[in-house]
Amino acid sequence: MGGNGVLYPILGFASCVAFIYMSFGDLKLSSLPKGLSLSFVERNGSHFILDGKPLYVNGWNSYWLMAHSIDENSRGRVSAMLQAGAKMGLTVCRTWAFNDGGYEALQISPGQFDERVFQALDYVIAEASRHGIRLLLSLVNNLQAYGGKTQYVKWAWQEGIGLSSSNDSFFFDPSIRKYFKNYVLTVLTRKNTITGIEYRNDPTIFAWELINEPRCMSDPSGDTLQEWIEEMTGFIKSIDKNHLLTIGLEGFYGPKSPKSAVNPGEWASTLGSDFVRNSNITNVDFTSVHIYPDHWFHDLGFEEKQSYVSKWVRSHIEDCDKELKKPVMFTEYGLSNQNKDFQASQREQFYRTILDIIYKSAKKKGSGVGALVWQFLVEGIEEYNDDFGLVPWETPSIHKLTIQQSCRLARIQGLNQQTDNLKQLCS
Repeated sequence: MGGNGVLYPILGFASCVAFIYMSFGDLKLSSLPKGLSLSFVERNGSHFILDGKPLYVNGWNSYWLMAHSIDENSRGRVSAMLQAGAKMGLTVCRTWAFNDGGYEALQISPGQFDERVFQALDYVIAEASRHGIRLLLSLVNNLQAYGGKTQYVKWAWQEGIGLSSSNDSFFFDPSIRKYFKNYVLTVLTRKNTITGIEYRNDPTIFAWELINEPRCMSDPSGDTLQEWIEEMTGFIKSIDKNHLLTIGLEGFYGPKSPKSAVNPGEWASTLGSDFVRNSNITNVDFTSVHIYPDHWFHDLGFEEKQSYVSKWVRSHIEDCDKELKKPVMFTEYGLSNQNKDFQASQREQFYRTILDIIYKSAKKKGSGVGALVWQFLVEGIEEYNDDFGLVPWETPSIHKLTIQQSCRLARIQGLNQQTDNLKQLCS
């Protein structure tokens, strides 16, 4: 588990690689910037370790990178987003490594893949490496967007082998478990057509995320989801021992948790998940938490939400400091612009509340190791936006705050340990 302070050895990768970029019909050479090299991120107890030094993360979500890389005419925006992230000192981007069924699906049907879409994911990984960005890749959605567990259940039902039409049968139906394991195996052992590196051997991938926001409401005891996480995390680790692994939890406490009162409401303890119990599984390397007070409260004003968010963030850092002895990443946080009392200045205040707590934890060598804002975009991709998204440089205060957080975390690690880009940005 790493709680005893043992450093888990993970193979390094520190060579500069020349990439051949194949863009469907046109061949061109590109290479990594001189001197840029990537190693696998490791864990030592409640800390991330990179090249023997503690690592703290300021990053973002752009879930749409693969979808926007299918058409080579739109790939420039993906490259622009990754380049912009690097220029703000961001080091990790979370994005979807799934699209099940439906329009431009990666997995068309169980075990059947669209090579064109897989090559789009190849491009995302290669381009991230070129810009010195690591990727947190999520493997399936609990929600229906991009297929999710609903699509897996439909497939089993259509083939006449499904045990139930309930979406939650994704977690307990043996046939669906086989579908998902086959998907995971295919993705982890995929050989990138651009770099020639199997995904499981590529240090550009920061970590795997098992599932985005898992809930199993048909079993509020949490046993069904717990057993599924145990099985699937063990399966992933049997294939890939290089990469860190997280679940993708929202962070809610279960009905038997002594911390259930910290939840945003009683409903949150009935979702079949439990932050501490789930995260305590041996093969889970670090914990994940989401922060969406707008979704959770409809009758609180901004200041009350701010107060709650502080409590929510500190509670999970405390769990990881004292009990779990694992790093905690706040892998989604956002403030909706649809709130009745919304003012643009509130976003900066909201972000700062979260980032300040993480900085203070990192400075004390605590388990709060980073956060990923939901979500950043570039101009021209409005179809992927929602009420949380923004183009950071269009809001100078957010742009400034983002760079500030990148730099103060980098200074804790030591600027001499950083990339030339971060050294220049933060000097």
